[in-house]
Amino acid sequence: MRIFAAALAAAVLLTAPAARAAPQDRYAANGDVKIHYVVDGKGPLVVLIHGFPDYWATWKPLMAELAKAGYRTAALDTRGYNLSDKPQGVAAYAMPNLIGDVAAVIAAEGQKHATVIGHDWGAAIAWQTTFARPDLVDRLVILSVPHPAGMARELATNPDQQKNSQYARNFQKEGSEKALTAEGLAGWVKDPKEKPGYVEAFRRSDFAAMMNYYRANYPRGTGADAQAPAAAPDPRVKVPVLVLHGMKDTALNAAGHAGTWNHVDADTTIVMFPEAGHFVQHDAEAQVNRTIKDWLNAHR
Repeated sequence: MRIFAAALAAAVLLTAPAARAAPQDRYAANGDVKIHYVVDGKGPLVVLIHGFPDYWATWKPLMAELAKAGYRTAALDTRGYNLSDKPQGVAAYAMPNLIGDVAAVIAAEGQKHATVIGHDWGAAIAWQTTFARPDLVDRLVILSVPHPAGMARELATNPDQQKNSQYARNFQKEGSEKALTAEGLAGWVKDPKEKPGYVEAFRRSDFAAMMNYYRANYPRGTGADAQAPAAAPDPRVKVPVLVLHGMKDTALNAAGHAGTWNHVDADTTIVMFPEAGHFVQHDAEAQVNRTIKDWLNAHR
């Protein structure tokens, strides 16, 4: 009996899955700017880009889910945030530089292309990367931010979106960063175990850099007078797109996603979460993670 039990235990040890390695810190270089990112898992590369105010750890639950499903995730601290470099001046945060940071991470991982996932400013960067560098993007997952055509339409014609966007125009004003604190920026974080990490990350960040995303890239003015930065030469998407949106989002209206399919030459999936707000990846965490994983597996 003891021999049988020992043999059974050995068999269990031989067939048990190996423990998953802990996420690891990495750095990529875009010219003189170093971009910190965290990797997890093995398999096809998935690049994750956070928004404002956030940092790479917003993706920890999704990274764990995708690692178990056989993907390698790389979650950025975008420039100005946490452990990434913080170049000075508005021009350093113009969209071509942000696209270059994504390209640098993909190259640092030894890959030529990846699935790109973004939320808030990360979603804006993901859209623009797909337009400017279609060679880099296999699949596109967008959280919260409409296609630029839908965003422009809402800013020009929808009074609710114009009102909801006033915060962004306030951020464009000189000195707006002086009103920010690390504790205040972390106010949206609901998980008490995660909040200290956010406060620490924001203390390491550059508040002026955060505002420079808005100064360099967000439309100025309202209604018919709204002036956006230079448009992409070809704002069409050639790859499958998944869009996720929390319908209680008070910064970006769900209506902005209407007609997204008119700008995509592949299949387009739009999922609305009625009880989630702007940080949909947290407000509907399990559903969002499952939706992304299943969608990626279907397009693998």
